[in-house]
Amino acid sequence: MEKQDGIIMPTPKKVLVVSGKRKTAVARAIIKPGVGKVRINLTPVEIYAPDIAKAKIMEPLLQAGGEVWQQVDMDVKTSGGGYMGQAEAARMAIANGLLKWTKSTHLRTVFSEYDRTMIAGDSRSKETKKFGGAGARSKEQKSYR
Repeated sequence: MEKQDGIIMPTPKKVLVVSGKRKTAVARAIIKPGVGKVRINLTPVEIYAPDIAKAKIMEPLLQAGGEVWQQVDMDVKTSGGGYMGQAEAARMAIANGLLKWTKSTHLRTVFSEYDRTMIAGDSRSKETKKFGGAGARSKEQKSYR
């Protein structure tokens, strides 16, 4: 508790909210001081399935090292897209959250040398379907014979 102008104010807690996007998937990570709990949609990352998505999400944590992320708790909520798009969005949110929490240039270089899309993201997404055909570019055939 802090005293300010004779009024007792609670000490402010450091909480970060960071987002990550991939295709149509969006992940929002809430990062606060803690003991190293990482949860994706209220599921601990240790038991998250499928395993390939869990491996993607764990990449920034393994690159950062235990001493960095063991002092924070992360709650990541994902929505939209498929399981792999959600995993990559969560991975981006975790990496950017760790960068903002630590303000470390060394960590930024480690992430960018490993995989730049952890920080910058991947802007590719599905091309929208247009009229006159089945997909984005295909057109219905016609014959004049």
